[in-house]
Amino acid sequence: MAKDAISFKNRDRFIQMGIAISSLRKLRGMSQEQLAEKANISRSHLSAIEAPGMVRAFSMDVFYNIADALEIDPAELINAAMFPDRILKKEENKNL
Repeated sequence: MAKDAISFKNRDRFIQMGIAISSLRKLRGMSQEQLAEKANISRSHLSAIEAPGMVRAFSMDVFYNIADALEIDPAELINAAMFPDRILKKEENKNL
């Protein structure tokens, strides 16, 4: 796998994280410009992170900056974004 390639499983995780960041940003009443400025990233980078149809990998540094800018503990942001596989596959398990 190429160094910058994202595995399928992680692809979904990055999408879920972007959706969680977008939702929390909106709940906080922040624009993309405001959050990007507080997180010390470009608005276009944040836009790509939040876009549900795109996968934009980002560093832990950017992740922590976004969590701080949203005033949320990083662990809580991860928990808000990630549904465990057992929950996502619940429907499949019913058919077994």
